[in-house]
Amino acid sequence: MDFLRPGSWEEALAAKAEHPTAVPIAGGTDVMVEINFDHRRPEYLLDLNRVGDLYEWEIGEDAVRLGASVPYTRIMECLRAELPGLALASHTVASPQIRNRGGVGGNLGTASPAGDAHPALLAAGAEVEAESAARGTRLIPIDAFYTGVKRNALQPDELIRAVHIKKADGPQQYSKVGTRNAMVIAVCAFGLALHPETRTVRTGIGSAAPTPVRAKAAEDFLNAALEEGGFWDNGKIITPSVAKQFAELCSGACNPIDDVRGTASYRRHAVGVMARRTLTWTWESYRGARRASEGAA
Repeated sequence: MDFLRPGSWEEALAAKAEHPTAVPIAGGTDVMVEINFDHRRPEYLLDLNRVGDLYEWEIGEDAVRLGASVPYTRIMECLRAELPGLALASHTVASPQIRNRGGVGGNLGTASPAGDAHPALLAAGAEVEAESAARGTRLIPIDAFYTGVKRNALQPDELIRAVHIKKADGPQQYSKVGTRNAMVIAVCAFGLALHPETRTVRTGIGSAAPTPVRAKAAEDFLNAALEEGGFWDNGKIITPSVAKQFAELCSGACNPIDDVRGTASYRRHAVGVMARRTLTWTWESYRGARRASEGAA
């Protein structure tokens, strides 16, 4: 196994173009596990740790451009207001040591359905910034990024440079089920984001299908129910029947398997429970913010 160590982003792109099979490594929290257990033996490892651009972020008017290697710890500390769903997801990642090393780019590159960041990225409506030396930069919508089990839409000569994530315009939540409270791969996970500016809701489900997925039928149902009931304007409590139907549709969006962490039926049930709870939490936050703004006026 050869070790490639570029000192800049341009050198990294050149190395990837010359060696398309090279596996990028930054935090190494996914790749090194596979190598240590002899599940993977790449011909080349492409070390990105010296590429400083990948550890930077920019807060724009509407979105955050998050470098692929920004550690989860920095997201928790510095971007909680702009990216609350991703910050909550970051809290559930493994241990403090891994949160200090790992970043969203690694989760996206591995594209495991159990990756902790995926539900939050789906719910927020992210775009992946990919670049190659030959074709330049392109933005891949998060909905089109996951193409199969541990497969993504990157071309062989492309690297992930950053993720563009819309700044939260409403409450966001994240929930995860694991066999213990730390150092655990998700049995299943669920992300939810309210977008009051567009009067829409987005979801993200992890570890309950071959890829991370959205519960689009549940979103369509809830969007219609909130609009028809005037909930965005009147700020009323969402009725139990609406919450129940939303939860059932989220369960129906799953296509899970039985494995050592949990059964398919348990995953479907747990996703429904998380969907109902996160909807309750986010809607209460929305109602509270709405009351506060009305009181200030």
